Amino acid sequence: MTRVNLVLLAVLVACALSLVTSRHQARRLFVELTKAQAEARAYDIEYGQLQLEQSTWGMPARIEKVAREQLRMQLPTPSRTEVVPLK
Repeated sequence: MTRVNLVLLAVLVACALSLVTSRHQARRLFVELTKAQAEARAYDIEYGQLQLEQSTWGMPARIEKVAREQLRMQLPTPSRTEVVPLK
């Protein structure tokens, strides 16, 4: 009878340790999931900001202004324009 009790006690301790380990792992994975979701939200916000910035930098009026003021570019005069006929 004592051996049976010791075996049952060992099984009970093993089950208890297994339960504690699995709950700890579940909590740890939940924390990792929460962090990953927060990081994904931050990346979504940054992506939206970058799209807005890209559309602002690519506006034709801004490009023309930079070309004229900073690069000192000008539209070609009709005398400097050459039309190439299609073959």
